[in-house]
Amino acid sequence: MVDIGGKKKVTRLAKARGIIELTDDSIEAIQKGEVKKGDVFQVAEISAIQAVKKTPESIPHCHPIPIEGIEVSSEINDNVIEVECEVKAVYKTGVEMEALAGVNAALLTIWDMVKYLEKDQDGQYPKTRIKNISILNKKKVDNDGP
Repeated sequence: MVDIGGKKKVTRLAKARGIIELTDDSIEAIQKGEVKKGDVFQVAEISAIQAVKKTPESIPHCHPIPIEGIEVSSEINDNVIEVECEVKAVYKTGVEMEALAGVNAALLTIWDMVKYLEKDQDGQYPKTRIKNISILNKKKVDNDGP
């Protein structure tokens, strides 16, 4: 792990985004609240929050960071669900990995919840894709003033 002992604590923000492409049947079931496993967006948000908090457990070189805020949003656009996760902390290192972990967990959760609708007759997922996971922005704010 990189030694961050000499670094100053500052406000750190990072926002990540990713998408999942789904079938018409999955999108319709989500919109109507008819997914067998429950409210897709609510469960995806909880999954993202848990993933953010546990990032150092799955990425060995990540420092345990005292997370101060997590915002998760999901939006349907045609056959795509876009998920964003913004993470905030006052610490010595950034929160980009935490934001990315949150997006990944939310997208995987969405897939898990609708996989019975996504499978074709052979049990495959020809249309389902998780794509374009990236950091939208990150910011470091010195807390001593402008």
